[in-house]
Amino acid sequence: MSHDLRDRADVETLVSSFYRAAFRDPLIGPIFTEIARMDLDHHLPIMCDFWQTVLFSADLYRRNALAMHVALNATFPLEQQHFDRWLAIWAQTVDALFAGEKAELAKAQAGRIAGSIRRRLDGGSGSEFTTITAREGLAHS
Repeated sequence: MSHDLRDRADVETLVSSFYRAAFRDPLIGPIFTEIARMDLDHHLPIMCDFWQTVLFSADLYRRNALAMHVALNATFPLEQQHFDRWLAIWAQTVDALFAGEKAELAKAQAGRIAGSIRRRLDGGSGSEFTTITAREGLAHS
């Protein structure tokens, strides 16, 4: 039985395993390797800071994840299928390595983050909640 995510070492295992799988993926791998030309040795500690902050409130990540995706999207339009594949590989990686409350949080937060970035790239709000307004004519009924 897998254990839950407990510390930086577990985050490093998860993040490095995820990127190895993502880089090999035929749909999103080329985005990382050919479009973004991601230097994995440089990127892994940054992403570990990000996920350690998300999962353990470590306050280590101080960058703007949205800005990086906006810049990438300007070069290569990111579509829903790319986000879906990213999430599928993330969930598969989490499930293959860990089980427990933090593992479930890692999957839930990934979905929230991907959804927020996707909505922002589409020009909307990052929130999954939208404001509901009364239709004209109904306000006075």
